[in-house]
Amino acid sequence: MKVLVTGGGTGGHIYPAIAMIKAIREEEPSASFLYVGTENGLESEIVPNYDIPFQTIEISGFKRKLSFENVKTVRRFLKGTSRAKQLIRAFKPDVALGTGGYVAGPVMYAAARLGVPTVIHEQNSIPGLTNKFLSRYATNVAISFQEASGYFPKDKTVFTGNPRASEVVHAEKTNLVTEFGLKKDLPVVLLVGGSRGAQPIHDAFLQALPQLSDKHCQYLYITGSVHYDKVKTSIANEKTRAHVVVRPFIHDMPNVLASVDAVVSRAGATTLAEITALGIPSILIPSPYVTKNHQEMNARALEDVGAAMVHKETDWSADKLEADINKLFQNGKALEMQTAATSIAVPDAAGRLRDVLKTAAKMP
Repeated sequence: MKVLVTGGGTGGHIYPAIAMIKAIREEEPSASFLYVGTENGLESEIVPNYDIPFQTIEISGFKRKLSFENVKTVRRFLKGTSRAKQLIRAFKPDVALGTGGYVAGPVMYAAARLGVPTVIHEQNSIPGLTNKFLSRYATNVAISFQEASGYFPKDKTVFTGNPRASEVVHAEKTNLVTEFGLKKDLPVVLLVGGSRGAQPIHDAFLQALPQLSDKHCQYLYITGSVHYDKVKTSIANEKTRAHVVVRPFIHDMPNVLASVDAVVSRAGATTLAEITALGIPSILIPSPYVTKNHQEMNARALEDVGAAMVHKETDWSADKLEADINKLFQNGKALEMQTAATSIAVPDAAGRLRDVLKTAAKMP
């Protein structure tokens, strides 16, 4: 099978695509792939590390307000579509998979116009502009949240979950004692706010530290590069530092996730796919700086079944963090939330999406 793949801009679009490629390779080692991204996008840094052939087009996103930049974007779209058609004609794919981001627009549009079966994958509960535009041309639309179904044509839409879940469910646990110096007999809470960190998580944690030291758990705090030095300095002056390990980032996040007892984070779709697949209780502070507030909608889907405690950024505080930690580890809520998280997990998401791709391509 020959699969054209596109998606970029953020890890939330890129890592599901890579997880899908890995899943197809496991079942069909002879399968071949072409990943189309942008030269300056995050995908150009990530995808080549996985031995995936990579080509680029030039494209940018539309401004939501009237702007002359949109004229330039239309020109880039047309030019990107033309370039994508050249790549598609040369590669001759059996099916095309788009996981979102600006780059997916011209690439998947070009594939559809050339008669290639196309499948778009939507990670969030509220879809982005690109996938809503592409849904009219796609053979199938795969969704990760049932809440997204109302935004797409019913006859095309299939619930698959996020293929990243299938990847992390097989993660090998990290030895947190030898790797980070954490204690063996205390629960571990992972705090993470993305590669650049999240200021509200950062502020609340530092303010709550004196009180949190009395709770019966310890913390692995992934600050992001921006906040690392400041947090490290602050914790160095705290008596509580014995309960906290700080890192700017970690490379083997799935393995670390598989080893912790709770997570405090934003509510990106890939993160939620990972923590539900692993059955991890979570405290979520959705970013309000995303399109149509989709992170809050993602988080509420977990809250509705009892898998997460959710706070808007404007309501988040050190007191809320302390109270939630208390609920998790002193009132026994962690086990209840673990069961709830597992109940909505889709650990076979990669297999489901692979079946959609094969059906679209009319392959056995």
